[in-house]
Amino acid sequence: MNAQPRSVARRAAVKALRSTGVIPAVIYGKIAPPQNLELNTREFGDAIAHHASENILMDLTVKGDQRPQRLALVQEIQHHPVSGHILHVDFHEVAADEKVTINVPVESTGEAVGVKTGGGVLEHVMFRLKVRALPKDLPEVIVVDVTALEIGKAIHLGEIVAPPGCEILGHKELTVLAVAAPVTEAQETAAAAAATDAPAQPEMIKEKKEEGKEGAAPAKDGDKKADEKKPAEKKK
Repeated sequence: MNAQPRSVARRAAVKALRSTGVIPAVIYGKIAPPQNLELNTREFGDAIAHHASENILMDLTVKGDQRPQRLALVQEIQHHPVSGHILHVDFHEVAADEKVTINVPVESTGEAVGVKTGGGVLEHVMFRLKVRALPKDLPEVIVVDVTALEIGKAIHLGEIVAPPGCEILGHKELTVLAVAAPVTEAQETAAAAAATDAPAQPEMIKEKKEEGKEGAAPAKDGDKKADEKKPAEKKK
């Protein structure tokens, strides 16, 4: 992947760059201080179009830089919320002989027997798994076969076989995929009825008492002390 140093950093200038077919990017890591880069929009789009996920290891060639060759992992790609166009790319520079930790998407393959014959529902509980490996061994995606999964059964983190050279991190008992029993019509009706019959919560309204209408106004400290010192009036 070709890149070049980026000199502009202000929002207006960066926005102007995008209109010329350039994607602003940044590269950071332990090897060197962070550096702003520019990428060609079409070239980068073509590079990631053939991958199953955005976890991509790239050989970056930074033109005119003192360190022109970089090994970098695509850490994050920011997309426009409406158009989907790429707005910014974060690269994490890595060393070829140093293990790194990333979140890898997990996908299911096959049709669970609990879904096929029992009408169950396949539940995707965890969508990403934390994986540690050398850069060359990092997978783009982890695929889990759910064909034998019956209703009420689950596949836990400790049951997933890690790709060669990889270590899956996390608590082994965490559920990744499961097949739940189908919801019956009676259960749906009961749930709807319970929601309808739930009593409405009364609205609590506090009325502020108007001073002078209910009870006498509280005596001031000075008046109270004066009353305490004044002797009681004798009855005739």
